[in-house]
Amino acid sequence: MPLPPRWLRRLLIAPAVVVLAFVVVTTLPVWALLAAAASPLVPGRLRPLRLLWIGCFYLIWDAAALLALFVLWVASGFGWRARSPAFQRAHYVLAGWFLRVLFWQARWTLRLHIDVVGTDPDTALPGRPELVLCRHAGPGDSFILIHGLVNWFNREPRIVLKDSLQWDPAIDVLLNRLPNRFIAPTPERGEETVRSVGHLASGLDDNDAFVIFPEGGNFTPKRRLRAIARLRSLGLERMAVRAERMRHVLAPQPGGVLAALDAAPDAGVIFVAHTGLDRMLTVADVWRELPMDKRIVMRFWSVPPEDVPAGRQQRIDWLFDWWAQIDAWIAANRDGAA
Repeated sequence: MPLPPRWLRRLLIAPAVVVLAFVVVTTLPVWALLAAAASPLVPGRLRPLRLLWIGCFYLIWDAAALLALFVLWVASGFGWRARSPAFQRAHYVLAGWFLRVLFWQARWTLRLHIDVVGTDPDTALPGRPELVLCRHAGPGDSFILIHGLVNWFNREPRIVLKDSLQWDPAIDVLLNRLPNRFIAPTPERGEETVRSVGHLASGLDDNDAFVIFPEGGNFTPKRRLRAIARLRSLGLERMAVRAERMRHVLAPQPGGVLAALDAAPDAGVIFVAHTGLDRMLTVADVWRELPMDKRIVMRFWSVPPEDVPAGRQQRIDWLFDWWAQIDAWIAANRDGAA
């Protein structure tokens, strides 16, 4: 479904979410009684009640974020100073606070535990911008990464995201006020997308983190096969063979990564892998896993800028080498994360 224009999203979708949240709050006892009555009929521990609570909490969280963003918009002179350093920082602080609340609730309701191992981005490259290259798999992994960068490492992320995420009004409003890029991953817009990514990675300062997911989408077995077939259709047989050897990740798409490396030659590079959400590929998988009882492990590797290859083909090979290492790490650790 095509995304509505921004003015329509602001005037229709965002207010509708706030109104819907109010309706849900005022009628929550009725829905809770129905979910509690259905819970004994469904396998698992109170799955309908948990699902209701998660859905209601996220809706209220979204509405509260929209109201807070509206207050910031008014305070900035109805958007006049929204791009000033002070209000940009205020938006990052607001994002960090709302992410802390979201993950506090996830720990309580879903029993999610997040551990970070490997390089700490702030101790590896203190006072230096970072390019953060993360695998993409499972529900909410991008939320977890941004939560970590903002709240644990005190970074200000610039993120490359799919344009479809703008259907969520809080994400839409917040991230469009900050230096991020929503892109439509279509082949015909490939060059335009690469230029946009390069522009976003320009001018990073010492507490910025440029975040990109080189696979272009969440891992699924079907997407893995499509990515391999696409490489072959482009005549890239060697890359296709390398992609076939990787069982748990999609073949990385180098265009955006190369543009970011060119635009930020002084930035360090952080590679990120994670396990714990790998097996949740569909809505049915998420339903079956409630409550999740998951230990999510995030693994960071740091590469200083002087160790990044200089040539284009060398950088592509280097990226595939790292993705093969991430694939091997996932294979060795995915079962131990449960």
